[in-house]
Amino acid sequence: MAPRSTSADRPPRSELPDLPRRGEEELRDRQRRGVLRVRVAADFRRLVAEVGLAEAYGATDVVVAAEATFTDQASLVLNLGPTDPPIRPREPQIDGVAALAGGSGSDLVLPIGGGDGFRHGGAQALATLLAGGSVELSAAGDPTPLQPRRELHTRLDLERIGNGRLLLHRGIVENGVVAVSSAEGVIHSAWGPLLGPFGNALFSASGADSIGLAMPGLALLGPGSPVLVGGGIGWVVGTGSAHQPHPRRLGSGHARSPGAVAALSVDLHALEGRWVRACQFEGHGSALLVAIAAPIPLLDGPTAAQAATPDAELEAPVLDVSIPRRIKPSFGGVSYAALKAGAIAVDGNRIPAAPCHSPRLAQELAEELAERLRADRFPLRLPLLPLAARPALIPLEA
Repeated sequence: MAPRSTSADRPPRSELPDLPRRGEEELRDRQRRGVLRVRVAADFRRLVAEVGLAEAYGATDVVVAAEATFTDQASLVLNLGPTDPPIRPREPQIDGVAALAGGSGSDLVLPIGGGDGFRHGGAQALATLLAGGSVELSAAGDPTPLQPRRELHTRLDLERIGNGRLLLHRGIVENGVVAVSSAEGVIHSAWGPLLGPFGNALFSASGADSIGLAMPGLALLGPGSPVLVGGGIGWVVGTGSAHQPHPRRLGSGHARSPGAVAALSVDLHALEGRWVRACQFEGHGSALLVAIAAPIPLLDGPTAAQAATPDAELEAPVLDVSIPRRIKPSFGGVSYAALKAGAIAVDGNRIPAAPCHSPRLAQELAEELAERLRADRFPLRLPLLPLAARPALIPLEA
């Protein structure tokens, strides 16, 4: 087994070796010729620990990072064909879940979260479609001379949906949080059940293996950047919900809090059910577990050094989520090495820690993307534009 990398093993930023810079066309040429050297993030870090940054950089063109996290901040957009006679739908429901009608056509938007009794929502409807099943569609009509129909009752499956897209409003988040509760009893949260006071801790990001901590600032992602989402080629559409490009950062450039956010879009018919799972958080609502992987081209020494940063040198903020306020009490940061070891110390308490994400699904999709990159079955592109520098995390005063 390769030795573990520590801060003492790696030179300070100012002492990084002067590594030759690479360009996009050089990497794309290597991909076309079938000689692109691709490693998943964990393998690249192990190689750096064994042979040093300069030699590892010389043997690696692209690092693949991945994550599989839960989200209820997503929408399924369906473009349906016309009925006969035509209908202008209002108050549509898909699989018993309230949807939104878009304009005068048959475009529908199904929220992924929420749902009947918080147990059946858009996530479950999507899972049914991906499993090859059908869902019920019903709607009232808003009669017009050209769209006189008053009611619609039918069933939909993937073959009857002409076009659909899954929109992930917080598709890639630069860093995560560690959720704890100071309250007595059980708190049902978006991270899962929290036992209090300080009975357990749930962490939402996968540390050095995640996209945002292998690529600080999501610097190599922008509108139009390709990413692998649930097994299909998806695209960054711009900044996502609560985008904060200027968080507090470590000396290495890595965010100490969630930070930058990229919104993603992926074709419904390209999704694969093994990498998109419906779930339900008691007391909170339905959500999706979505595996996402992204290539990180190693363009220079700093890019490589940031991708090689180990869990011991990365941290996430510990937040008391039992306080129902916008600004929650913080207990500082803890390292991902401690989180993955299974316990952290908070306010004098030793708390067991567990992931509220799926390292296994993330690893599987990372390997899948690495293979597609080597085989020239996934586009390798640098962004035309970076993510916006303007923060989207602006509090709503009321």
